[in-house]
Amino acid sequence: MTDRTRPTPFELVFADLAQERFGAIRDSLVAAKLDAADLDAFALDRQAVLLLRDLVPDDAPEEAVREHLSFLHHAFLNWQAGGWTFRLGRRPAIELLNAPSAQEGTAAATPQAYYIQFPARMVWAELAEGQPHEPLDGLFVHSPAANRWQVMGIFGLHPDRAGFSVVTASGARLARLEREDGSPVFASVLPGGATAEIYSVVGPEEMIELAARAAPLVARAASQHRTAPPEGIFVE
Repeated sequence: MTDRTRPTPFELVFADLAQERFGAIRDSLVAAKLDAADLDAFALDRQAVLLLRDLVPDDAPEEAVREHLSFLHHAFLNWQAGGWTFRLGRRPAIELLNAPSAQEGTAAATPQAYYIQFPARMVWAELAEGQPHEPLDGLFVHSPAANRWQVMGIFGLHPDRAGFSVVTASGARLARLEREDGSPVFASVLPGGATAEIYSVVGPEEMIELAARAAPLVARAASQHRTAPPEGIFVE
């Protein structure tokens, strides 16, 4: 499986039901005059609740329910915006991971919601203290206003694993992001990581930074297409 054929989490979970079930959610939100981008309103929508119940086991802990709800919300916003997916090649991914963190970025010219898929096993994160690091598959991004970011990272997506891990981050991009130890943002924290040319995301601020740095690439790629291609847009 290559980076051009890797399925996205949306394809794995919602490919067979998005049109019917997401369409019902959209119609329900419109009828109730609710803002789909508002997670609290989305969580109260009857059609969204029905789909969430189909996705989450009855005995799931509260944290798992919240994670599924957030994933469902990001996936719905992605679908509603046209289903945009951007698959980054290794060269542009390395360039943005090494770009100056003070560089100004905006999502004004990007689709309202989209998914950015990174090269496999290139970016890693420790999602819980003391737990093995997991590879980043990509980011769901929704930017409802200038420098206001809603980001969900999808980690540990693998054909042999049932499910994946999700991490959310929201807020503004920091004007100057620095690590406490002085190491560059996105520098690997894994032993031998620099030699292996892999990178690390440390904390929610770096997830927002990663989304912000990718926004100009997304905007340029999207400008060449009137609608989102089903196979995604490859950024080489």
